[in-house]
Amino acid sequence: MSADLGSGRRAGAVRLGRGQRTQDQGQAMRDPRWLSRFGNATRQAETYRRGRVLLAGDAAHMHFPAGGPGLNVGAQDATNLGWKLAAVLRGTAADGLLDSYHGERHPVGAELLLNTRAQTALMTTYAPEGQALRGLLGEFIATVPESIQALAERMSGLSVVYPPAEGASAHPLTGRRAPDLRFADGRRLFELLRGGGRVLLDLTGGAAAGLPGQTPDTVVHTAPLAPHDRDAWRRVTAALIRPDGHVARAAEETDPETLTRSMSGALAATAGQGAAAVR
Repeated sequence: MSADLGSGRRAGAVRLGRGQRTQDQGQAMRDPRWLSRFGNATRQAETYRRGRVLLAGDAAHMHFPAGGPGLNVGAQDATNLGWKLAAVLRGTAADGLLDSYHGERHPVGAELLLNTRAQTALMTTYAPEGQALRGLLGEFIATVPESIQALAERMSGLSVVYPPAEGASAHPLTGRRAPDLRFADGRRLFELLRGGGRVLLDLTGGAAAGLPGQTPDTVVHTAPLAPHDRDAWRRVTAALIRPDGHVARAAEETDPETLTRSMSGALAATAGQGAAAVR
């Protein structure tokens, strides 16, 4: 493949290395339609917010393009920031809600860089030890189904768990991405999230009288879960789902007053109100 490198320089034929090694014959690529360069530089912005400047995606983190996880992380940066910006601009949330963006997404970016550094080391190490390690990991992934699930969740971003808001109970579901729950009335959670607002779930079927009512930016859905759906949610009586699909708060209390206080606090936190915005 001949390519103009600028300043009058031209590259010679770039051989297809694998074909060269396995077939011992030249296979030249010619007439490229598009060329690009990449490197293994690894950087992350110190802060994702400074006043009115907010960073997301490649502006916030750069790394070796191993497997493309940065695309997922960048899209989820935008999703996390998008609903918060929309709420602030609509006047339904305080500006402090935007401060939670850095606290939630910066650790995810740091983990991404750790991941890509590890992949780079595995991909570029040709010593016998490195090849042995690649082979061992490949065999492990191929034979242990749980490892495939864990890697898929990591690459997709579904394994991300945001820390609970200050003062909130640390329920195991809080901060996790909610699944597409099915309800006894035939509706599904993702359908309720399409409006771009928060979703307050009363899973008691209406027994939790006194829960906050519906507002322009919050859908209240009152229906128990469909039979046999999501064992992890079986004991949950109420939950607040953020617009990005993460659980802002989940509760198992049955006392109406306690539930009302818990969900009211979660609504305030996701609006950037109180001592700490949702994190």
